[in-house]
Amino acid sequence: MKLNLPNKLTLLRVIMIPLFMFFIIFPVFGDVISPIVATVIFILTALTDMLDGKIARKYNLITNFGKFLDPLADKCMILGGFIGLLCVANARGEIYTKVLAWSFFLILLRELAVTSMRLVVSDAGNIVIAANWMGKCKTVLQTVTMVVLILEPLVPTNNIVSYIFLAATVILTMWSGINYFIAYWPYLDPTK
Repeated sequence: MKLNLPNKLTLLRVIMIPLFMFFIIFPVFGDVISPIVATVIFILTALTDMLDGKIARKYNLITNFGKFLDPLADKCMILGGFIGLLCVANARGEIYTKVLAWSFFLILLRELAVTSMRLVVSDAGNIVIAANWMGKCKTVLQTVTMVVLILEPLVPTNNIVSYIFLAATVILTMWSGINYFIAYWPYLDPTK
């Protein structure tokens, strides 16, 4: 199988996810350099998300493989970051760990629900549910939040900034999920 450039970028994103997770979980370069390395890799990973979509649309390189892998890679990027952070959350305190775990659960719930809905709706009538502006804002906020969560331990703030970003991210993530369900509810026929 020959991959086009957008698909190669998406595949690169998938490969980079375990790398930034590794540096979050195992601070092999110390407690200062490792989070910075993890953040740089995470930002590069996020940039491939932006680039692959722009290139695919501009040069009409949209493929079924890309339609499958791109949203999967997006979700793995954010959820992988949360898993990495949960592995080391105890160092930031019990309350932080609980808030992070609940945030992770709610974001995971939304992602699974919207993905499941997309499968059912697309099967119901050849309908493609594209990302809307709220979904795109959610992705940007999740990305910024992940950077904050990784780097905040380098600045003594008692996790305040992390709590603010987590709250905003959970609210926007759930709101965008509800927005998808409202828009596509007519296609989810509970009688069938």
